[in-house]
Amino acid sequence: MTCVAVVAHSGKSFGGGLPKLRQYLTDAGVTAPLWYEVPKSKKAPKKVRDALERGADLVLVWGGDGMVQRCIDTLAGSGATVGILPAGTANLLAGNLGIPTDLREAVDIALHGSRVRLDTATINGEHFAVMAGAGFDAAMIRDADHGLKDRLGRVAYLLTGAKNLPAETVAARIEVDGKRFFEGPTSCVLMANVGRLFGGVEAFEAARADDGQLEIGVVTAATYLQWARTLGRTAIGSAQNSPFVQTTSGYSIDIKFDEKVAYELDGGDREPTKRLHIEVEPGSITVCVPANAAGNPSEAATDAVGASAVVRPDPVPSAPASPDGGNV
Repeated sequence: MTCVAVVAHSGKSFGGGLPKLRQYLTDAGVTAPLWYEVPKSKKAPKKVRDALERGADLVLVWGGDGMVQRCIDTLAGSGATVGILPAGTANLLAGNLGIPTDLREAVDIALHGSRVRLDTATINGEHFAVMAGAGFDAAMIRDADHGLKDRLGRVAYLLTGAKNLPAETVAARIEVDGKRFFEGPTSCVLMANVGRLFGGVEAFEAARADDGQLEIGVVTAATYLQWARTLGRTAIGSAQNSPFVQTTSGYSIDIKFDEKVAYELDGGDREPTKRLHIEVEPGSITVCVPANAAGNPSEAATDAVGASAVVRPDPVPSAPASPDGGNV
């Protein structure tokens, strides 16, 4: 029998907030979940570890991509399943998997949807499931992270992106799967497990979250005009055709910069460093996704993962039937 835990970022809200989440879980027969609330995402791993020690095998994560990343970092390889309740700004992982921002629907997917195994990757030892990057995108995320997102939502990224253009370049040497891929000045390096950015922009058309590889993009744009051309290509889904972008794919990436560079993973900025090591961990996390009428992952979910990644879940208890056929 499934043991359900809720790990929630108390500063995030959608769909009526946490009281409404309790109501929907009770309506579904989950009357006594393990319940944890944290004021910051970096406090979530301790709560996740406690939930696992108490037997949780389905962890519902309430928050944005940063909160989901912190929880997945602890849950990867544990055998427990993640249900995403997307209460953040970009909600990139949820969006790529077709998980809606309607709370009741998201709860139903977490309890009764399909389940798929996704790859994660580690960057300097920390797991991520969406994408990681260094340079321009990390600076953009860093500057949007101090209350700006709460006030402006996704517009915060547009403002901080404009602020950081043209991005400075730094000399880098990049090896992919043990072979030299790139050497020279770069303004941004991205490693993607899924393809779509917010707004539905397809930055990495070939990215799949269950193929054992990351898509890698190195941007060499250095002027406003070069960045305009690069971002224009990205907006129409053809970034790989830009003369200022080089792409490849692989499972092991080593990056050495000539100076310390800011980096990010799943929308959370980290301290600048001169070296990054990224390694794919295939099928290391199980996530709840929408199901079609046959009970298989929906088309939106299979755009990100294949049918071979499907996992058959243990049943979640349902609410008892009332005499008139409804739930009590």
